[in-house]
Amino acid sequence: MQEQFLLELSLIFVLGFAARWIAWRLHLPSILLLLIAGIVAGPWQGWLHPDALLGNALLPFVSLSVGLILFEGGLSLNIRELKGIGGVVRNLVTIGAAVTWVFASFGAWLILELSAPLAILLGAIFVVTGPTVILPLLRHVRPTARIRNTIKWEGILNDPVGAILAVLVFEAIATGGTENPGAEFLYAVLTGTGVGILGGLLIVVALRWNWIPEVLDNAFSLAMVVAAFTVSNHYYHESGLIATTVMGIALANQRFTPVKHIVEFKENLRVLILSTLFILLAARLDAESLAAVWAPSLGYLVFLIVIARPATVWVSCLGSQLTGPERVFLGWMAPRGIVAAAVTSIFATRLIELGYSEAEQLVPISFLLIIGSVTVYGLTASPVARKLGLSEPHPEGLLLVGAHGWARQIAKVLTDLGVSVAMADSRYKNVSAAKFAGLSAYYGSILSEKVLDSMNLHGIGRLAAVTSNEEANALAAVHFAQMFGRKDVYQLHSAAGDARKGIDVDHLVGRNLFGEGVTFDELEEKYDAGWSVKATKLSDKFTYQDFQERYGELAIPLFVVVEGEPSRLTIVESQDVKPKSGQTVVAMCPPNKS
Repeated sequence: MQEQFLLELSLIFVLGFAARWIAWRLHLPSILLLLIAGIVAGPWQGWLHPDALLGNALLPFVSLSVGLILFEGGLSLNIRELKGIGGVVRNLVTIGAAVTWVFASFGAWLILELSAPLAILLGAIFVVTGPTVILPLLRHVRPTARIRNTIKWEGILNDPVGAILAVLVFEAIATGGTENPGAEFLYAVLTGTGVGILGGLLIVVALRWNWIPEVLDNAFSLAMVVAAFTVSNHYYHESGLIATTVMGIALANQRFTPVKHIVEFKENLRVLILSTLFILLAARLDAESLAAVWAPSLGYLVFLIVIARPATVWVSCLGSQLTGPERVFLGWMAPRGIVAAAVTSIFATRLIELGYSEAEQLVPISFLLIIGSVTVYGLTASPVARKLGLSEPHPEGLLLVGAHGWARQIAKVLTDLGVSVAMADSRYKNVSAAKFAGLSAYYGSILSEKVLDSMNLHGIGRLAAVTSNEEANALAAVHFAQMFGRKDVYQLHSAAGDARKGIDVDHLVGRNLFGEGVTFDELEEKYDAGWSVKATKLSDKFTYQDFQERYGELAIPLFVVVEGEPSRLTIVESQDVKPKSGQTVVAMCPPNKS
């Protein structure tokens, strides 16, 4: 028995990693591969038996895991992002949630032929969208900041709202009704909000006054999230999801103590939890049940995508500042994810125990809708965004990893020439200096998903890693090769002869930046000696040869820009570059040369 337990537990972790790695290699949503892995290991091959593996601990584990996921999601929400979209977000999680509930319930009754109570329950569950699916899609599509923030906020806030609605419906089914569902919903929201704020405050106070040693910060924050979830649920079932979400938002928006290390820890934990949950829940499915409901589930999916979602967005956006294309794209983004799967699994099991045999259909329907919605939105989000003009087909902008002195000069010159530039650096003083210069800069590791979620990458299509750390440059290049493509990922080597540091540069993903022989150490030395980054417009009267003669061939060309709307950027890969008349050369130039 013990060996079987260890074998199945190990298989979950191995399958989770394999599914995510294959998804990364094939540029597919990882949720699809995780669900497929769970179905293969469970109903198809019979390798996994989640109910026997975890027993009565399975559903509490699922519920708590969802709470941790929503806490991590709350950490990615910045209140400042609500400027200009706060009304739309409010409507989407209130009026919009109600509209979705009505349409989803009606569709479940009409198309899936569920009884009215179960149709209303399923409708409440599908109020939730899927931040674990939406956020990676937004990073891939890179739409404008306003629509990106709207979709992100809705996806994270709607999950606890839908879960609470599902609890109210379940209680009504199980007990025969409630006297005042509106008051109960308000009680649940207030309970979760109060516990979440209190939990966040305790973490801030403990970290601010150094009550907890740094080595225990992550363990303490995890314990506080679990405690807040449990306490809130004690007072009202599933209000713990609101508590953990509010707790994450509160921590992300306070300015009393840094929580960057907690954010990074939770990101790693989320990857493990998501992989485990999707495989466990998918492995519980029954092949015959899937086959029995796939046809009506497909019809229900079309109903939700074509009718329910557009109606929700139309009502929610009345009187808003969102443009027509932004509203259309918002109406085309509502994939479902782990929260829908988890909540359905929890309530379906309890309803079956209460004698509702029809509830057996809820889980396979839910998973088929998740797979279908992720497939549809995952394949169409990018082309739809480009068609609507919300995402550029070939963005010319540049993401600079590193915001030190001469990198800031590069960003300033390119920005003045009309090129979109974003910067990221893990040193706060560099980021502060960049922001003071009016540049778009982000603090934190570029490998952090929180940093990526907070960045406005609209118009950004290439990466130049220019830090002094060779390994960091290589990791950034590998990380962004999937997003931008290998041909648009560049890295600057730290010094000549990197093999001396044990680094085989031939195996690094990034393309050579600025040509052979140009290194970080060289540029840094010249910058310290008074060299600076300058832009020079070439013409028939002042050619590139004239430019070289002026600087005695000392200047180091970095970029070539053709100004326009938008400006076109060429990254120098060889110092033999030959810019033409009408183009602008951006180069590192010696002092006292005008």
